[in-house]
Amino acid sequence: MKVVITGAHGKVGRAATDALLAAGHEVVATDLTRPTFEREAEGSAHYQMADLTDAGEAFAVIRSADAVVHVAAIPEPTHNPAHVVFQTNLMATFNVLEAAVRFGVKRFVNISSETVPGFFFPERDFLPEYAPVDEQHPVHPQDPYALSKHFGEQLMTAAVERSDIRVISIRPSWVQNEDNYEQNLGPQIRDASVLSPNLWSYIDVYDLADAIVLATESDLPGHEVFYIASPDNVGGRDFAEILHTYYGDKIELRPLDRVDASGITSAKAQRMLGWSPSRSWRDYLDSNGRTLVKRR
Repeated sequence: MKVVITGAHGKVGRAATDALLAAGHEVVATDLTRPTFEREAEGSAHYQMADLTDAGEAFAVIRSADAVVHVAAIPEPTHNPAHVVFQTNLMATFNVLEAAVRFGVKRFVNISSETVPGFFFPERDFLPEYAPVDEQHPVHPQDPYALSKHFGEQLMTAAVERSDIRVISIRPSWVQNEDNYEQNLGPQIRDASVLSPNLWSYIDVYDLADAIVLATESDLPGHEVFYIASPDNVGGRDFAEILHTYYGDKIELRPLDRVDASGITSAKAQRMLGWSPSRSWRDYLDSNGRTLVKRR
């Protein structure tokens, strides 16, 4: 297929571009990075710069695509003004999706976020109702990032109701690669009391890229939402034990598929997409959270 991938020069976009190319697809990559005017390397993606908050630019890059992978976004709410986060994320999503619908694109993969339930950046703190968190968990987003992602998912549902497009929304957990495992996860590996709203969850960027390829190639009808998180938790600890230690009875513990389970379950993606993650923090870090080996 001819696949347009937005946000192609970000951490997730680069890995997804490489994975789609490796799977045999023709890839058109788009981002805000200025292009270079050199001969493109054989087998590489064609790059086209575009500001997707402009409807005309979005339509220009989506034209003739068979599938779209929409990664482009301001990735969290704390480093930009709130209205910039919300407007950028929501309007880029609307414009790209609208173009896809009007041009008859068959498959749209929407990169949403684990923050959609709302307990990641709230102004008034609250906890998950239960763990592991799944796609059925209630959503109460407060911040502009989670709201933009939540509304983006609603746009996807509306699109399948008004057209023949098929959509998958992926909610990745905290994305890691060989460059940031130690910085991001090392403190939690050394000390489980270093808490995060995702309950010790994470995802390797290359496992996420594999899920994106599967979603792009999927024939699932309608709009499906999938969490994508590694099956183990940061530190590989007894999840039931650390949940009780640090949260008491405030979060309901639901059945686990392994002792060192993640605080977010990807069982639905494994069941419906056939996704099978193969990478762990253990491939990159030792038991003290220090870099062990760089693996792809």
